[in-house]
Amino acid sequence: MADNYQLPIDGNWDTKDMIAVSQLVDAVLQVYENGCDKEQLLDAYHDFLQVMPAKSEQKRFDRDFEEQTGRSIYKTIQLAKQSEKKVIKGA
Repeated sequence: MADNYQLPIDGNWDTKDMIAVSQLVDAVLQVYENGCDKEQLLDAYHDFLQVMPAKSEQKRFDRDFEEQTGRSIYKTIQLAKQSEKKVIKGA
């Protein structure tokens, strides 16, 4: 995970939820570093959606994430869904 990124932890999350969110963050950042397995990224996103089912929460989280890292979860997932490749690499 990015050294200076701070996850906005929800007080209602349990350990499993925190792990799911941090795994998505790690996978998204990995896309722009060395590439990430598409299936791993989409699985992490699916788990993230279970933790944060509301679109408004997802958008707020993504905005905060993009402000801190310069990377968008939404745009990264769209890239993965449109790609035929097994490993997703961002520009």
